[in-house]
Amino acid sequence: MSYYERHVFFCCNQRDPAERVSCNARGASEMRDYAKQRVKALGLAGPGKVRINQAGCLDRCEEGPCVVVYPEAVWYTYVDRSDIDEIIEEHLVHGRVVERLRI
Repeated sequence: MSYYERHVFFCCNQRDPAERVSCNARGASEMRDYAKQRVKALGLAGPGKVRINQAGCLDRCEEGPCVVVYPEAVWYTYVDRSDIDEIIEEHLVHGRVVERLRI
């Protein structure tokens, strides 16, 4: 058994916008902070449960800001807090992949 049931990584990479688009330029750090707060508020955080982490470049920034959930290795994009809420509720709570946000 792994230390966490699910490990969620938010790409928070910041690049020079003239070079290439980056997730952090689209609010990734704020969404990571929001997800961390929501997971804690729902009692889902901690050993044996869910861990929300920041990642460096996950190399899919052109597909929108991205997040990956392990151990399933499901990649998502998102636009706003309601998308993050849906990922938390559907995937982290109920174990169902949110197909409309999957990349």
